[in-house]
Amino acid sequence: TMHTMAKVKNSTLAIGDIAEPAEREIGEQQVVDAASQLVANTQAEADELINLYSADKKRVNVVNPGVDLEVFNIGDKTKARKEFGIPQDAIVFTFVGRVQPLKAPDVLVKAAHQFIQNNPQLKNKVRIVICGGLSGTGFDHPDSLMHLVKELHLTENVMFLPPSTREKLAALYQASTLVAVPSYSESFGLVAVEAQACGTPVIATNVGGLKTVVADNSSGLLVNGHDARTWAEALSQIALNEELANRLQIGARQHASKFSWDKTVDGLVAVYEKAISTPTKTIRNLKVI
Repeated sequence: TMHTMAKVKNSTLAIGDIAEPAEREIGEQQVVDAASQLVANTQAEADELINLYSADKKRVNVVNPGVDLEVFNIGDKTKARKEFGIPQDAIVFTFVGRVQPLKAPDVLVKAAHQFIQNNPQLKNKVRIVICGGLSGTGFDHPDSLMHLVKELHLTENVMFLPPSTREKLAALYQASTLVAVPSYSESFGLVAVEAQACGTPVIATNVGGLKTVVADNSSGLLVNGHDARTWAEALSQIALNEELANRLQIGARQHASKFSWDKTVDGLVAVYEKAISTPTKTIRNLKVI
């Protein structure tokens, strides 16, 4: 099973991020060459395996990851907001994930600032929740996100939360007006599925697996690029349009139901059975790096 492949990540690096080393690319190529069967999270990732790693089409299978639809479910928004100390009338923009350039939480902060600039009367109602810990490359200045928050005078609007349990995450999604996934690269986008399973619309970058995980204008919105004004407009479409927000909330849960654990298990079992019947390949000069 491939996930966040080096050649894909290196082709879409965020500003300040560091490229994956050549050793990783070589190792991934060895895995592709040696595997009896390969599992891609989405068709887009399958195409990348074929085009970037010359994988045999006959050995590439698409199996979407799934989420626990019993844990990630529509809940009581009032109760959820009380749990996090969020005002009931707040407009809540949430980011969940590793705090690193690749995941681009700064894009949400900048977009929320632009949203407030466009709607100054709502400044006291806006809450920006960043849930996750520092991870990955590109952190010469690990406090850069906090500095950005201070620079944009959003200290009173932003809430930083540490990585949380599944149950806590479900409550956070339920408390949110929307969840933003502004990644530069995403092989799938599990956060987007979890949020939608809780009936929360998602705004995501139109890249990689997010194009599969988010149904544009049905369960959320897909945004091209990372321009703050463009993202602020997407925030406004959901936060200020109750009719659209309600429609996306319904569509979010419906779309997320396609990504259950049961469906993932069935797909993987089918691939394993195929692998058992596939003649074993002999790969010469295979080295562990």
